[in-house]
Amino acid sequence: MQDVEILIKGQIDTHWSEWLGGLEIAHIGQGQSRLGGSIADQAALYGILTKLRDLDMELIALNIKDGVHHA
Repeated sequence: MQDVEILIKGQIDTHWSEWLGGLEIAHIGQGQSRLGGSIADQAALYGILTKLRDLDMELIALNIKDGVHHA
């Protein structure tokens, strides 16, 4: 399991949480949303990122454990 935090541009409705691997969705101002929680592995992460892309959501930042990777 890995803890992840994904920051996206736009307000994604919280009902998408289950479809996005059960990640918790929070609206954080400036028209952004934060998705956070635990995922099984890198394959699950890529699946979530693909779904966000398919929803035309712009990735701002991705934090995996202690490392931060910016888009």
